[in-house]
Amino acid sequence: MSAVHPPATVPGEEARRAGFAQDVLSVSIRALRSIPRDLETVVPALIVPVFFFVVNIGALEPVAESTGVTDFRAFQLPVAIVFAVTGISRASGLVTDISGGYFDRLLLTPLRRSALLIGLMVADLALVMALCVPVLILGLAVGVEFVTGSLGAIVFIVIAGFWGLAFTGFPYAIALRTGSPGAVNSSFLLFFPFAFLTTAFLPQQALTGWLATVADYNPVTYLLATLRSLLTRGWVWAELWPGLLAILGVGAVSFTLAFTALRGRVARG
Repeated sequence: MSAVHPPATVPGEEARRAGFAQDVLSVSIRALRSIPRDLETVVPALIVPVFFFVVNIGALEPVAESTGVTDFRAFQLPVAIVFAVTGISRASGLVTDISGGYFDRLLLTPLRRSALLIGLMVADLALVMALCVPVLILGLAVGVEFVTGSLGAIVFIVIAGFWGLAFTGFPYAIALRTGSPGAVNSSFLLFFPFAFLTTAFLPQQALTGWLATVADYNPVTYLLATLRSLLTRGWVWAELWPGLLAILGVGAVSFTLAFTALRGRVARG
């Protein structure tokens, strides 16, 4: 009687057995490992917000306090955090993978297509939450305190991280549609209207005219109010949920664009 041999392994079968979570983890670990090689995309995310935070405190604190802001440093810290986390993504690395052919080779593997993007976003979430920490430490060093305590600081970082994640869909959509490094690098310009047509420097009641109208519809206005409430107001649900809703709204738009672009890129591949 001939011996019974196990069936031959189908190429890629073991990769499929790993499951969707393992696919996402593999992509995210590779993305995180590439960060030390691309520090030029990360370091400005710390330098710019820290610079403006220090300058704004020195130049605008007396003016802001005359408009009713009792703690301008706490008022400005969320602005610095939002600048630190917005537009940070591995989209530039994705462009490199596309232009170098690595992305097309991934499409030949059993790796689930959505994991190609979700894995990068998981890495982005870890990165932007890490970027919050040194900016937050600077704020604490200049006297900013959380009335919500340590738990409030953690929630603050998580909310800021999810805002950064919600915005990543835009550069990924551009990367997948164009494959252009220049287009991806300029994607941060999308944030400029969000950043300055809002309550970044003055409270909402101090804004007038068309700027007040635009700020009313700007999701960053509600995000900043949510983050500021954790610093100075406490656990006020009425001030927390608008910021969370703003994150969901921006994320729904950006993620739809990104995953639509992914499907298009896969189809062309």
